[in-house]
Amino acid sequence: MPLSVVAKKRILYGLAGLVVLLLLALGVFLWKRQQLLNYALGKVKTRIEQKYPVVLTLGPAHFTNLKTVEIGGMRLVPTAAAGPAAVGDTLLTAQRLQVSLSLRSLFAGRPVFSDLQIERAHLTAHKDARGGNNFSFLLKKKGPVPVSRDTVHGTNYGLLLNQVLDAGFGNVPGAADFTQFVVSYNSPDHRVQLTMPRLTIDDGQVQGRLTASVDEVVNELGVSGTIDPSDYAMNLRLFGVNGSVQVPYVAQRFGALVSFDTVRVQLTGKEFTTDEKTGGQLTVHGSVAARNFSFFHKRLSSEDIVVHQGQLDFVATMGRGTFSLDPGTRAVLNQLVFHPEIAVRLKPRLAVKIKVDSDPTPTNAFFNSLPEGMFDVVTGTAGTGTLAYHLKADVDMARVDSLHLDSSLQPSKDFSITHFGAEDLRMLEGEFPFTAYNDRGDSLRTFMVGPSNPDFTPFAEVSPFMPAVIQTTEDPQFFRHHGFMEKAFVNAAIEDIKEKRFARGGSTLSMQLVKNVFLSREKTVGRKAEEMLMVWLIENWLVDRTHTLTKERMFEIYLNIVEWGPTAYRWPSGKRGVYGIREAALFYYAKRPSELNLGECIYLASIIPKPKYYKESFNVYGELRGTTRWYFRFIADIMQNKNLITASQRDNLSYSVSLKGPANKYIVRAIRDTVRTVQPGDTAELAPLNLVDLLNTGAQPAPAAPAVARPRRPAPGLSKSASF
Repeated sequence: MPLSVVAKKRILYGLAGLVVLLLLALGVFLWKRQQLLNYALGKVKTRIEQKYPVVLTLGPAHFTNLKTVEIGGMRLVPTAAAGPAAVGDTLLTAQRLQVSLSLRSLFAGRPVFSDLQIERAHLTAHKDARGGNNFSFLLKKKGPVPVSRDTVHGTNYGLLLNQVLDAGFGNVPGAADFTQFVVSYNSPDHRVQLTMPRLTIDDGQVQGRLTASVDEVVNELGVSGTIDPSDYAMNLRLFGVNGSVQVPYVAQRFGALVSFDTVRVQLTGKEFTTDEKTGGQLTVHGSVAARNFSFFHKRLSSEDIVVHQGQLDFVATMGRGTFSLDPGTRAVLNQLVFHPEIAVRLKPRLAVKIKVDSDPTPTNAFFNSLPEGMFDVVTGTAGTGTLAYHLKADVDMARVDSLHLDSSLQPSKDFSITHFGAEDLRMLEGEFPFTAYNDRGDSLRTFMVGPSNPDFTPFAEVSPFMPAVIQTTEDPQFFRHHGFMEKAFVNAAIEDIKEKRFARGGSTLSMQLVKNVFLSREKTVGRKAEEMLMVWLIENWLVDRTHTLTKERMFEIYLNIVEWGPTAYRWPSGKRGVYGIREAALFYYAKRPSELNLGECIYLASIIPKPKYYKESFNVYGELRGTTRWYFRFIADIMQNKNLITASQRDNLSYSVSLKGPANKYIVRAIRDTVRTVQPGDTAELAPLNLVDLLNTGAQPAPAAPAVARPRRPAPGLSKSASF
């Protein structure tokens, strides 16, 4: 039955009324929603200002749809409570913010914001010349300071890092999208600016690009990975967008250049234990890995040191002036696996303890894993068996003389060398060409070390005094050790630490031989490390295992290549310099090497450390100065005590050295004689660098003999390890 006109009108009026009610309800809802939004943002403002000494200013906020809120900018300005350097200095600004807001939480009075988007934000931090800044208040927690400043034991780095981690992880949003975000930092020493065109965080996933400008070093970087604030966990990868990344600051601070292709930083957790006395300590677990890591420092190597794959899985503990890598730490260097334990105390004086053990590594993998730029001569060496490395060292700068060092490379029973690297160390077994260089690295001359050279002198044709004296002054244990004298090396390290330079080398004759024949003259850690490894190969493989090289042959090479006079001197034949025992005997005494007496040999040994200064050993009359005569007596006494010479030979030692060769024309005669009485505690002007190692070396005295006996080495054995 059709509706009447009246009924239709009633229905229309009812619908109109419903629409009006709905519109009124919607208006009330929108009004109430906006009111609640303003209230919620007010609570955010209050919470931030209660937590930090800042004023937070938010622009107009409104809903752009049902759940999306847009805020017309923000500003964060520190108050006076933040410190005089921070007050009124705007720390953070943003042009536009957008967030998602749960309506249910809004009407329940507990607003939950998510999906934060920030456009054109700028975080500006600074530090003045007095140390004042506008950001440190973010790291401070309310309540009493755990420990007052301790100038004796140093800063509590564990406490500081724990505060940084708390602040960092505590402010990571669940979801965020940063567009054109700029972070800048300025101080009297550094200028930093990070520009991020886009950085997103979505359910723990991090993706972004940034341009980092630090002290004029500019890098284009990409970042990706995950972060979980609730567990203090992250796994982030930082990589160069257009190639390698140059690490800033280290060049200015340490004079080093560091770069990498990719770095991965992983943090799996932390534990902070409080302590009222020390302020507590922090233990962190994680890892750092790098690909194509390159490092250059002039004291390490003259070339870039490159590690293609490196990783450190660490358990690190930091406290008041202390740092340690604890058991469980694992380091990977290409294919080498190490287990380092390191303890560092910074104050009152630096003290370091180190313990490193490597896993047994196949020989081929061992040599192929050595860093480029440090071991270029031995890289590519091949063989069988395995090698394992051990290091234990500790030093307290308050007691430098207590330095302890135990280092060894341990081969397996089936270890052998089938192929050497860039230099075949077996060339020492026979005749080979030797090139002499000056201090600038310029080549002076090349000559053969062997019978084809008329100046070559076999070991048996040298005065027996000469090797005996050189052993006494340079390497008392040469015919007994396996290439290294640990005591001499430790003493040299102590001297280097005290003088803060490479003052002494602690080198044995084996090490000097390797340095002169195969390596450059540069004084770097890398060259010394390669020198030691090469000496280990020669002494523990060629000498001890294969017996293809003898100690006598090594001494013979040393005597025939050692520099013994001014490089500017030219022989009638045109050759430059004085190299080898035959040229030395002719240059100084116009004699054959076999005719040298004890005094002449002691004098030649005395100038080995500084052969260019031989002429300064004489006074105005052409006689030896007092310091040199004392040195003669000192060395002769040691030789007699070791039964290397007889009492009669010691008593008949002449302190007069008659230079009958060309050297006589180059003596610099003093204006007046400077002879004085020198006590054994004095430093002889021309004494070898390792003179202190001549005493108490542990050498067993040989039976007394009427004349000098040529030293012989005991029959070699098969040692499983060699310390160096």
